[in-house]
Amino acid sequence: MRIRVGHSPDPDDAFMFHALANHKIDTAAYEFQHELVDIETLNRRAFSGDLDLTAVSLHAYASLTDKYMLCPCGASMGDGYGPMVIARHAYALGDLRRMTIAVPGTLTTAYLALRLCLGLDFDHVVVPFDQIIPAVEQGQYQGTQIDAGLIIHEGQLTYADRGLTLIVDTGKWWQDTTGLPLPLGANAIRKDLGPRVIREVNHLLKQSIVYGLQHRDEALKYALQYGRDLDHARADRFVGMYVNDWTLDFGPRGREAVRMLLARGHSAGVIPRLVVPEFVED
Repeated sequence: MRIRVGHSPDPDDAFMFHALANHKIDTAAYEFQHELVDIETLNRRAFSGDLDLTAVSLHAYASLTDKYMLCPCGASMGDGYGPMVIARHAYALGDLRRMTIAVPGTLTTAYLALRLCLGLDFDHVVVPFDQIIPAVEQGQYQGTQIDAGLIIHEGQLTYADRGLTLIVDTGKWWQDTTGLPLPLGANAIRKDLGPRVIREVNHLLKQSIVYGLQHRDEALKYALQYGRDLDHARADRFVGMYVNDWTLDFGPRGREAVRMLLARGHSAGVIPRLVVPEFVED
Protein backbone atom coordinates (compact mmCIF):
# COMPACT_ATOMS: atom_id res chain seq x y z
CA MET A 1 0.00 0.00 0.00
CA ARG A 2 1.39 3.41 -0.94
CA ILE A 3 1.51 6.05 1.79
CA ARG A 4 2.01 9.61 0.59
CA VAL A 5 4.09 11.52 3.13
CA GLY A 6 4.70 15.26 3.38
CA HIS A 7 7.31 16.95 5.54
CA SER A 8 9.44 20.07 5.57
CA PRO A 9 12.83 20.30 3.86
CA ASP A 10 14.68 21.00 7.10
CA PRO A 11 17.20 18.99 9.13
CA ASP A 12 14.93 17.81 11.94
CA ASP A 13 12.25 16.40 9.62
CA ALA A 14 14.90 14.85 7.36
CA PHE A 15 16.52 13.24 10.41
CA MET A 16 13.15 11.90 11.55
CA PHE A 17 12.26 10.41 8.16
CA HIS A 18 15.74 9.22 7.19
CA ALA A 19 15.02 5.54 7.85
CA LEU A 20 11.76 5.60 5.89
CA ALA A 21 13.15 7.67 3.01
CA ASN A 22 16.28 5.55 2.63
CA HIS A 23 14.82 2.09 3.26
CA LYS A 24 16.64 1.49 6.53
CA ILE A 25 13.72 -0.35 8.12
CA ASP A 26 11.34 -3.00 6.89
CA THR A 27 8.06 -1.33 5.96
CA ALA A 28 6.36 -4.63 5.05
CA ALA A 29 3.37 -3.97 2.78
CA TYR A 30 3.80 -0.18 2.83
CA GLU A 31 5.59 1.97 0.27
CA PHE A 32 6.30 5.50 1.45
CA GLN A 33 6.35 8.26 -1.14
CA HIS A 34 7.92 11.43 0.26
CA GLU A 35 7.19 15.03 -0.70
CA LEU A 36 9.31 17.80 0.81
CA VAL A 37 7.40 21.07 1.04
CA ASP A 38 7.52 24.08 3.37
CA ILE A 39 5.25 23.83 6.40
CA GLU A 40 2.74 26.50 5.40
CA THR A 41 2.18 24.77 2.06
CA LEU A 42 1.70 21.48 3.89
CA ASN A 43 -0.76 23.16 6.25
CA ARG A 44 -2.86 24.40 3.37
CA ARG A 45 -2.61 21.17 1.37
CA ALA A 46 -3.93 19.27 4.36
CA PHE A 47 -7.36 20.85 3.85
CA SER A 48 -7.71 18.72 0.71
CA GLY A 49 -6.43 15.59 2.49
CA ASP A 50 -4.22 14.57 -0.43
CA LEU A 51 -1.38 13.36 1.82
CA ASP A 52 -1.86 10.28 3.99
CA LEU A 53 0.74 11.27 6.59
CA THR A 54 1.80 14.89 6.82
CA ALA A 55 3.65 17.29 9.03
CA VAL A 56 1.30 20.02 10.21
CA SER A 57 1.48 22.98 12.52
CA LEU A 58 -0.62 22.49 15.65
CA HIS A 59 -2.34 25.76 14.76
CA ALA A 60 -3.40 24.33 11.39
CA TYR A 61 -4.47 21.05 12.98
CA ALA A 62 -7.26 22.91 14.79
CA SER A 63 -9.00 23.27 11.41
CA LEU A 64 -8.26 19.74 10.18
CA THR A 65 -9.84 17.50 12.80
CA ASP A 66 -12.46 16.24 10.35
CA LYS A 67 -9.72 14.67 8.21
CA TYR A 68 -6.69 14.02 10.40
CA MET A 69 -5.68 12.80 13.84
CA LEU A 70 -2.33 13.31 15.54
CA CYS A 71 0.38 10.68 15.74
CA PRO A 72 1.76 10.46 19.29
CA CYS A 73 5.27 10.40 17.79
CA GLY A 74 6.89 12.91 15.46
CA ALA A 75 6.31 16.06 17.49
CA SER A 76 8.42 19.20 17.30
CA MET A 77 8.38 20.74 20.77
CA GLY A 78 10.08 23.93 21.85
CA ASP A 79 11.22 23.15 25.38
CA GLY A 80 12.08 26.65 26.56
CA TYR A 81 12.82 27.82 23.01
CA GLY A 82 10.92 28.23 19.78
CA PRO A 83 10.11 30.62 16.95
CA MET A 84 11.87 33.95 17.40
CA VAL A 85 11.21 37.52 16.39
CA ILE A 86 14.40 39.17 15.16
CA ALA A 87 15.14 42.65 13.83
CA ARG A 88 17.98 44.86 12.69
CA HIS A 89 17.86 46.83 15.95
CA ALA A 90 16.88 46.17 19.54
CA TYR A 91 13.24 46.88 20.42
CA ALA A 92 10.96 46.35 23.37
CA LEU A 93 8.31 43.65 23.03
CA GLY A 94 5.56 46.25 22.93
CA ASP A 95 7.16 47.93 19.93
CA LEU A 96 6.27 44.90 17.81
CA ARG A 97 2.59 45.83 18.01
CA ARG A 98 3.33 48.82 15.78
CA MET A 99 5.63 47.04 13.32
CA THR A 100 5.24 45.05 10.13
CA ILE A 101 6.51 41.55 10.79
CA ALA A 102 7.42 38.92 8.20
CA VAL A 103 5.80 35.61 9.17
CA PRO A 104 6.22 32.12 7.67
CA GLY A 105 2.47 31.61 7.33
CA THR A 106 -0.73 32.42 9.19
CA LEU A 107 -1.46 28.73 9.90
CA THR A 108 1.91 28.14 11.55
CA THR A 109 2.12 27.71 15.29
CA ALA A 110 4.78 30.42 15.23
CA TYR A 111 2.14 32.92 14.10
CA LEU A 112 -0.34 31.71 16.72
CA ALA A 113 2.28 31.89 19.48
CA LEU A 114 3.20 35.45 18.55
CA ARG A 115 -0.48 36.45 18.46
CA LEU A 116 -0.85 35.08 21.98
CA CYS A 117 2.38 36.69 23.14
CA LEU A 118 1.44 40.15 21.84
CA GLY A 119 -2.18 39.84 22.89
CA LEU A 120 -3.51 41.10 19.57
CA ASP A 121 -3.13 40.82 15.83
CA PHE A 122 -0.28 42.71 14.21
CA ASP A 123 0.67 43.94 10.76
CA HIS A 124 2.29 41.06 8.96
CA VAL A 125 3.46 39.89 5.56
CA VAL A 126 3.66 36.20 4.69
CA VAL A 127 7.19 35.41 3.47
CA PRO A 128 8.69 31.97 2.71
CA PHE A 129 10.49 30.84 5.86
CA ASP A 130 13.91 30.75 4.21
CA GLN A 131 13.54 34.31 2.91
CA ILE A 132 12.58 35.98 6.19
CA ILE A 133 16.11 36.72 7.39
CA PRO A 134 17.11 38.34 4.06
CA ALA A 135 13.86 40.34 4.13
CA VAL A 136 14.69 41.66 7.60
CA GLU A 137 18.23 42.49 6.52
CA GLN A 138 16.94 44.42 3.50
CA GLY A 139 14.04 46.00 5.37
CA GLN A 140 11.58 44.98 2.68
CA TYR A 141 10.03 42.09 0.80
CA GLN A 142 8.74 42.58 -2.72
CA GLY A 143 8.37 46.29 -2.09
CA THR A 144 6.66 46.00 1.31
CA GLN A 145 8.43 47.38 4.38
CA ILE A 146 9.62 44.74 6.85
CA ASP A 147 10.55 45.82 10.38
CA ALA A 148 11.06 42.41 11.99
CA GLY A 149 10.80 38.72 11.18
CA LEU A 150 9.34 35.65 12.85
CA ILE A 151 11.87 32.90 12.21
CA ILE A 152 11.53 29.11 12.39
CA HIS A 153 13.84 26.19 11.58
CA GLU A 154 17.60 26.69 11.49
CA GLY A 155 17.36 30.49 11.36
CA GLN A 156 17.02 30.28 15.14
CA LEU A 157 20.73 29.35 15.25
CA THR A 158 22.06 31.59 12.47
CA TYR A 159 20.34 34.99 12.77
CA ALA A 160 23.09 36.46 14.98
CA ASP A 161 25.68 35.67 12.30
CA ARG A 162 23.86 38.20 10.13
CA GLY A 163 24.06 40.94 12.77
CA LEU A 164 20.39 40.66 13.70
CA THR A 165 18.95 41.04 17.19
CA LEU A 166 16.54 38.83 19.13
CA ILE A 167 13.40 40.62 20.30
CA VAL A 168 11.45 37.69 21.77
CA ASP A 169 11.65 33.91 21.81
CA THR A 170 8.03 32.73 21.81
CA GLY A 171 9.00 29.30 23.16
CA LYS A 172 10.62 30.85 26.22
CA TRP A 173 7.67 33.22 26.65
CA TRP A 174 5.24 30.28 26.47
CA GLN A 175 7.19 28.23 29.02
CA ASP A 176 7.48 31.21 31.38
CA THR A 177 3.73 31.77 31.03
CA THR A 178 2.43 28.20 31.21
CA GLY A 179 5.25 26.07 32.59
CA LEU A 180 4.90 23.84 29.52
CA PRO A 181 6.87 23.26 26.30
CA LEU A 182 5.52 24.93 23.16
CA PRO A 183 4.06 22.29 20.79
CA LEU A 184 4.93 23.54 17.33
CA GLY A 185 4.34 20.74 14.86
CA ALA A 186 3.18 17.17 14.66
CA ASN A 187 2.61 14.41 12.19
CA ALA A 188 -1.04 13.93 11.30
CA ILE A 189 -2.55 10.87 9.65
CA ARG A 190 -5.75 10.61 7.65
CA LYS A 191 -8.62 9.16 9.62
CA ASP A 192 -10.13 7.39 6.63
CA LEU A 193 -7.14 5.06 6.34
CA GLY A 194 -8.80 2.97 9.03
CA PRO A 195 -7.62 1.84 12.49
CA ARG A 196 -5.26 -0.93 11.38
CA VAL A 197 -3.38 1.12 8.78
CA ILE A 198 -3.23 4.10 11.12
CA ARG A 199 -1.65 2.02 13.89
CA GLU A 200 0.82 0.33 11.56
CA VAL A 201 1.92 3.55 9.84
CA ASN A 202 2.28 5.27 13.21
CA HIS A 203 4.44 2.37 14.39
CA LEU A 204 6.68 2.64 11.32
CA LEU A 205 7.06 6.38 11.85
CA LYS A 206 8.20 5.74 15.42
CA GLN A 207 10.63 3.08 14.18
CA SER A 208 12.11 5.65 11.79
CA ILE A 209 12.61 8.16 14.60
CA VAL A 210 14.18 5.53 16.86
CA TYR A 211 16.50 4.45 14.02
CA GLY A 212 17.69 8.03 13.54
CA LEU A 213 18.37 8.50 17.24
CA GLN A 214 20.26 5.18 17.38
CA HIS A 215 22.26 5.93 14.20
CA ARG A 216 22.77 9.62 14.83
CA ASP A 217 25.84 10.28 12.66
CA GLU A 218 24.30 8.47 9.70
CA ALA A 219 20.98 10.31 10.02
CA LEU A 220 22.76 13.65 10.53
CA LYS A 221 24.75 13.17 7.35
CA TYR A 222 21.47 12.77 5.47
CA ALA A 223 19.85 15.69 7.30
CA LEU A 224 22.74 18.07 6.60
CA GLN A 225 21.76 18.40 2.95
CA TYR A 226 18.74 20.37 4.20
CA GLY A 227 20.70 22.44 6.74
CA ARG A 228 20.96 25.85 5.15
CA ASP A 229 24.06 27.59 6.60
CA LEU A 230 24.54 24.87 9.22
CA ASP A 231 27.80 23.04 9.82
CA HIS A 232 27.79 19.58 11.37
CA ALA A 233 27.92 20.87 14.96
CA ARG A 234 25.03 23.26 14.48
CA ALA A 235 22.99 20.70 12.60
CA ASP A 236 23.52 18.30 15.49
CA ARG A 237 22.40 20.97 17.94
CA PHE A 238 19.35 21.88 15.87
CA VAL A 239 18.27 18.28 15.46
CA GLY A 240 18.70 17.79 19.20
CA MET A 241 16.35 20.70 19.82
CA TYR A 242 13.52 19.18 17.82
CA VAL A 243 14.14 15.41 17.63
CA ASN A 244 14.35 14.03 21.15
CA ASP A 245 12.23 12.31 23.80
CA TRP A 246 9.30 14.61 22.96
CA THR A 247 9.49 13.30 19.39
CA LEU A 248 9.23 9.69 20.50
CA ASP A 249 6.00 10.47 22.34
CA PHE A 250 4.14 13.61 23.35
CA GLY A 251 3.57 12.04 26.76
CA PRO A 252 1.01 13.41 29.24
CA ARG A 253 2.76 16.78 29.59
CA GLY A 254 3.13 17.23 25.85
CA ARG A 255 -0.52 16.38 25.28
CA GLU A 256 -1.52 18.87 27.93
CA ALA A 257 0.60 21.49 26.15
CA VAL A 258 -1.30 20.80 22.90
CA ARG A 259 -4.65 21.09 24.68
CA MET A 260 -3.63 24.34 26.33
CA LEU A 261 -2.29 25.86 23.11
CA LEU A 262 -5.51 25.11 21.24
CA ALA A 263 -7.67 26.33 24.12
CA ARG A 264 -5.75 29.58 24.46
CA GLY A 265 -5.85 30.08 20.72
CA HIS A 266 -9.61 29.72 20.86
CA SER A 267 -9.97 32.07 23.84
CA ALA A 268 -7.93 34.68 21.98
CA GLY A 269 -10.18 34.41 18.94
CA VAL A 270 -7.46 33.05 16.67
CA ILE A 271 -8.88 29.51 16.49
CA PRO A 272 -12.59 29.56 15.58
CA ARG A 273 -13.75 26.69 17.80
CA LEU A 274 -12.50 24.86 20.85
CA VAL A 275 -10.64 21.74 19.72
CA VAL A 276 -9.81 18.72 21.84
CA PRO A 277 -6.84 16.99 20.14
CA GLU A 278 -7.30 13.38 19.01
CA PHE A 279 -4.26 11.12 19.16
CA VAL A 280 -3.62 7.72 17.61
CA GLU A 281 -3.77 4.98 20.23
CA ASP A 282 -0.60 2.96 19.77
